Amino acid sequence: MSQAIEYKYHPSNLNESAPNVYTEKNLKTEEMVLNIGPQHPSTHGVLRLEVVTDGEIVVDVVPHLGYLHRCFEKHTESVSFIGGIPFVDRMDYVAAMNSEHAWVMGVEKMLGIENDIPKRVEYIRVLVAELNRIASHFVAIGTYGLDIGAFTPFLWLMRDREHILRMLEWVSGARMLYNYIWVGGLFYDLPVGFEEKCLEFVNYLKPKLAELDNVLIGNKIFVERTANIGVLSRDLAINYGVTGPILRGSGLKYDLRKVDGYSVYPELDFEVPIGTGKMGTTGDCWDRTWVRVEEVKQSVKIIEQCLEKLTGDYKRTRDFDPRSAVPKKVRPKAQDFYTRSENPKGELGFFFRTDGRSDVPVRCKARGCSFSNLSVLADISRGHMIADLIAIIGSLDFVMGEVDR
Repeated sequence: MSQAIEYKYHPSNLNESAPNVYTEKNLKTEEMVLNIGPQHPSTHGVLRLEVVTDGEIVVDVVPHLGYLHRCFEKHTESVSFIGGIPFVDRMDYVAAMNSEHAWVMGVEKMLGIENDIPKRVEYIRVLVAELNRIASHFVAIGTYGLDIGAFTPFLWLMRDREHILRMLEWVSGARMLYNYIWVGGLFYDLPVGFEEKCLEFVNYLKPKLAELDNVLIGNKIFVERTANIGVLSRDLAINYGVTGPILRGSGLKYDLRKVDGYSVYPELDFEVPIGTGKMGTTGDCWDRTWVRVEEVKQSVKIIEQCLEKLTGDYKRTRDFDPRSAVPKKVRPKAQDFYTRSENPKGELGFFFRTDGRSDVPVRCKARGCSFSNLSVLADISRGHMIADLIAIIGSLDFVMGEVDR
């Protein structure tokens, strides 16, 4: 805040022993523009925020994008549908399995082979996608705690995420960018002994989630930093196209795993948690974080059911081929097609335009959920303090690789 003070002295100031007296005092304030990022840990990636402040109060926020532009759409228009999967991995690199699942399901529907996929393949896809969903939420919750001063939960969640990354590496051969879910099948079946190790991890994780509730979500300091901060109303969320845990944190029970019922999700029993304003106002930073924690618990429940199916009705056999439905040529008929799925951050969609002659899309457009979720930042930040702006940014859980695409 800049202050200009004009003084007019009383004639008595000619006497050095007499105190100065203000007969007029004008305070003039000016707004100041701060740059936060693009190289700043609290912006969660290469994001530059142009923040207009009045003292410590945020007047406006203007996000500046493009520092991690990957040319995703143009890349996928120059390679086949199968060759596009590694590029999909690099959009939301924290949840690559989920992104692959969305892309592959869309191509299978265009080819009309979605009903030819073996059930074991479908359950494996859901299993690895839910493991990746937990890993993604662990990054969101852990780094969010770190943003506002809670260091221990970050270490705990990174430790437990490491177990997931090692399992996914065991499955696919890669730590984060997998290229595991293929059009019509999988790269490989699950390794021998994977189901047992995965169940062992689930049993290990359950009590850890109870600890997380006590140490972070129910922590008095965490509640005071997040409750009633960055309140996003349900109507505003819908108008901005916000999806995922942020929309559900605002009280709308909208989850594509339930709404669209894709893959084998209709056969699985799980709930869709929504924000209720338990610690403040519905749709605040606390609600969004609580929804992610509850979704991790629901993902654990889904994984248990998948493991039961993969060791029961759809257990491994010697003649099982995870590539049995993989087409020799991926050449969809001429059409415009849109596919979507529930990514950890919201609705991830792909629009394809094909000409019926080539296995390369004529046009590909990605609907990145992080992009839409980030767009609401300014509206829910105005009037808050700069420290609250950092809490709001973290609660949106965006990945810049998906924003810039």
